Amino acid sequence: MSMKWKTVAALALLLSGPAFAAEEPGISATEIKIGGVFPFSGPASSIGLVGKGVMAYIQSINDRGGINGRKINYIAYDDAYSPPKAVEHVRKLVESDEVSFMFGQLGTPGISATAKYLRSKGVPSIAIISGSSKFTDVANYPLTTTGLVSYDTEGKIYAKYLTRALPNAKYAILYQNDDLGKDYVNAFKAFLGKDFDRKVVSASYEVTEPTVDSQVVNLKSSGADALVIAGTPKFAAQAIRQASVIGWKATVIINFPSGSVGGTLAPAGLDKSVGVIVGTTNKDVLDSAWKNDPGMQAFRVFFDKYLPGADITNGSYLTGYQQGILLEQILKQCGSDLSRKNILAQAKNLKDFVVPTALLGIKVNTSDTENMIWTQMRLQRWTGTGWQAFGEVLDARSE
Repeated sequence: MSMKWKTVAALALLLSGPAFAAEEPGISATEIKIGGVFPFSGPASSIGLVGKGVMAYIQSINDRGGINGRKINYIAYDDAYSPPKAVEHVRKLVESDEVSFMFGQLGTPGISATAKYLRSKGVPSIAIISGSSKFTDVANYPLTTTGLVSYDTEGKIYAKYLTRALPNAKYAILYQNDDLGKDYVNAFKAFLGKDFDRKVVSASYEVTEPTVDSQVVNLKSSGADALVIAGTPKFAAQAIRQASVIGWKATVIINFPSGSVGGTLAPAGLDKSVGVIVGTTNKDVLDSAWKNDPGMQAFRVFFDKYLPGADITNGSYLTGYQQGILLEQILKQCGSDLSRKNILAQAKNLKDFVVPTALLGIKVNTSDTENMIWTQMRLQRWTGTGWQAFGEVLDARSE
């Protein structure tokens, strides 16, 4: 074979490869482009710090040489928790930036507004930061995986706990008036059945409201002995503080998106937050029990290098760090096949994967029949100086 034909044959082989840029947007011999959208500003900016954690971890990957010879070009935009802005940014990421796939998009409203578009373009959306139960439906969201335990499952875990701890009490639910908050209310309805109307009183709020003080006052007047807060950190902090100010000695449960010391408990007042309960997947950076834990030691070293000056007690950074670890594992499993089809397949093929900063006993298992990446959590209680885990590991698939 002549040198000319050898060159043509080699080029033909290259063009037929699964990750050739002409066939697979965002892929070149040296990089992979990935998109993200986060509320870096606006009413949910505290949880937008998840994006900062993801970006920092990706920088650490690139500093180590990338994955399988490619650096990650992660392009993230700020939608300020606004669905129209989310739509604008996702379109730009797909049509102008030509990303391979979306990773870690945060915010139920924005994800809802962009999911149909991404599906129409054949763009996977991996490990979205939303536990909205609708996204776990593979039939309607075939190109999606979720990066949180579903809010429906989390809500049922809280309902189960309260019926055991306070079986004769009335429960109050303060919820964000969107898919996020409504999932928790519906979870209590499903768990309590015919007893829901008798045992539960609820109040909603809009993310555009300045405070939820009046809702908390009204819920206290119902005589409820427990308050479940299903929303985002800003409003969870307001509710915890207001409950303390008006002397409401309720058992307070906050949802995982608000389970941050720096983002929720500190603004509410660490002393006012004593006794607050949340379900989580994560080890607590403030807990001395993990002082010598290799996973948490590695996280602290990473934090000092890539997030200098940031508040390590804000759990959103740790969530972003963990998401970065999952992204790294998925891309490693992809090997040289970075087709969108294989990226989605590997996101749904994690087997007993242990994230070093996850609580002991919690493993990541995914499949092509469900969209969830995280399916396990434990309850923990704020002591005033740290989180104290209690109870057993609870699995979403059995709750």
